Amino acid sequence: MLKGIDPLLTPDLLWILRAMGHGDDLALVDANFPAETVARETISGKIVRLPGLTVAQVARAVLSVLPIDDFVEDPVRRMEVVGDPATVPQVQQEVRAEIDAAAGRALAIHGIERFAFYAAAKKSFAVVQAGDARAYGCFLIRKGVILAA
Repeated sequence: MLKGIDPLLTPDLLWILRAMGHGDDLALVDANFPAETVARETISGKIVRLPGLTVAQVARAVLSVLPIDDFVEDPVRRMEVVGDPATVPQVQQEVRAEIDAAAGRALAIHGIERFAFYAAAKKSFAVVQAGDARAYGCFLIRKGVILAA
């Protein structure tokens, strides 16, 4: 255990979050996502599985230490519902609340078609897979910077 660090942040996950650079994406995905296949093609080739946790719980823990990029207009992207891209499922609404809380304001979350999301996730730094079995709990979060005071 570390003081001030969310206990959901495992050593492997902390390594990933620290090793990421400004502009790198983290794929935060649900239990249905082809995480192993996608992770092999990411920059780090790493996957961290957090079974038994919802995507929102993982998002809260990750965003407690990961700054969201504020230099781009689409730092957070979500997988669109197939055939109904405007629908925002409950799992995505829960994660949106965590993102807004971490950012201190409402952020736009851009949708990406399912197969385009898979392709984008393969370009991410790593994959973090929650145990959440609800469909469409898949996000790309771009790391920002922490400026010196």
